[in-house]
Amino acid sequence: MKIAIGTDHGGLELKAILIEALSSIATVIDMGPNEKKSCDYPDFAGAVARKVSSGEVDFGILICRTGIGMSIAANRFQNVRAGLCHTTETAVLTRQHNGSNVLCLGADIVSSEYAVEIAKTFISTPVDADQRHARRRAKLERAARLSDCSGLAAYDSEIYEAIVDQTTQEDEEINLIASENFSSRACREAAGSVLMNKYAEGYPAKRWYSGCGPVDKVESLAIERAKALFGAEHANVQPHCGSAANMAVYFACLKPGETILSLSLDQGGHLSHGSSVNFSGKLYNIVPYFVDKKTETLDYDELEKKALEIKPKILLSGASAYPRAIDFKRIREICDKVGAIMMVDMAHIAGLVAGGAHESPVPYADFVTTTTHKTLRGPRGGLVLCKEKWAKALDSAVFPGMQGGPLENIIAAKAICFKEAMSDDFKAYAAQVVKNCRVLCETIKARGYRIVSGGTDNHLFLVDVKEKGLTGKDAAAALDAAGIVVNKNAIPYDTESPFKTSGIRIGTASVTTRGMKEGEMIKIGTMIADVLDCIADDKIIARVKAEAKALVSAFPVP
Repeated sequence: MKIAIGTDHGGLELKAILIEALSSIATVIDMGPNEKKSCDYPDFAGAVARKVSSGEVDFGILICRTGIGMSIAANRFQNVRAGLCHTTETAVLTRQHNGSNVLCLGADIVSSEYAVEIAKTFISTPVDADQRHARRRAKLERAARLSDCSGLAAYDSEIYEAIVDQTTQEDEEINLIASENFSSRACREAAGSVLMNKYAEGYPAKRWYSGCGPVDKVESLAIERAKALFGAEHANVQPHCGSAANMAVYFACLKPGETILSLSLDQGGHLSHGSSVNFSGKLYNIVPYFVDKKTETLDYDELEKKALEIKPKILLSGASAYPRAIDFKRIREICDKVGAIMMVDMAHIAGLVAGGAHESPVPYADFVTTTTHKTLRGPRGGLVLCKEKWAKALDSAVFPGMQGGPLENIIAAKAICFKEAMSDDFKAYAAQVVKNCRVLCETIKARGYRIVSGGTDNHLFLVDVKEKGLTGKDAAAALDAAGIVVNKNAIPYDTESPFKTSGIRIGTASVTTRGMKEGEMIKIGTMIADVLDCIADDKIIARVKAEAKALVSAFPVP
């Protein structure tokens, strides 16, 4: 057992007594001060609290004349629960009920002998596993979702109110947007950190600005973790978003007007894969390929035939609304036959790839782009992985080719999400995303709704609502009113306009992050079908909304 202890000038004597008394049962780390000279208690509270917060020690003990100032200062740190105790009874209760890990003592309130007794009681009392107390402790941590930005309430109430609204919406609704997820508190903290203050044009050890030592460490960590996570030869972590990541690849190996063969937008592709309203469609010659009309899946023989005919400079695979596994090995074979650069946009499935729930394109592709949110569960941003032979061209395309200073705070959050994705917990999450998606898909299918391609192999699926006389727009609006968030989406060979669509897209990443499993998917699928069966019935919508709110209350957002 390790204990960190600190005081101000008013508790020096008691600190010495406690160190002597506890040293026989624990390793006690003296955080100061060592002389009776007036000092500021927050400095020593912070020193001890950082040790506890980081997990370096099991407990902290803080002393001032009353213990009040120390407890206030220590409780500003994440993972710290500082309890002010003047009796052994309160020491027992704050450990059992609150899970306190820092004991605060008032040197003028309790005798030295009794302080020793209180301290020994505190560190020997286990945390109560009773459900009531566990639930309340969890709510202490949940409060951090707003406590992180609570200062805005006074400084900018309008922004604070919008953040409260977003937090409430996340807490109370079932989010099935396939491109959305919930990042960890660690990611959010890094994204909001002082790293945003630093200009860092260039790359680690090759910056245009001085003073980049700390951010060089951050970016180097992000690069090495990305390479390790995906088994890549080279990684560029600077792109601000997925579209920027795609742009970087185009700039690295294409001239304006050269040909890209990519999945058509209305069949599941992405704007940055060649839409006429996007930079990609304006700068390059885009030739689309399509899914098979009958199976609504990729026909690799047809793709090969088209590639041989077109001879594209880049053959681009990956999609934003394709529910089936992609055969990257087969696509590599096609690229080799036609002499095309193989580029994969795995933005949607990156978390599944990282967690081993989908085959990785990295061994096959020249370039792999992705976002770092979606199934990967990190901050909003982009990433490019490539073979070493393309490294110099890629890095030059990102900077100075298309971006200036990178967002080092977001890069830090990317590094954290890469670390999280290496864990066994993440692998279990990725596998559960796929299981959940299949169960949710089958539940809706069993209610008579046609599923595009007949099912799903990944984190999303498409429901054809037109067969039921609905549009995707109306279906999504009704579900939104019922507390279930999806998005309208075109289906292959859609006859409706992109503003109405014939389908809706449903994904399971965010509900899986909340801890939901197959049982909850059956409930959610039933709710969705109930609403779509009676889209204009306000009573059913109100009933489902109440059911949805009750369901998510048991699965807090991280």
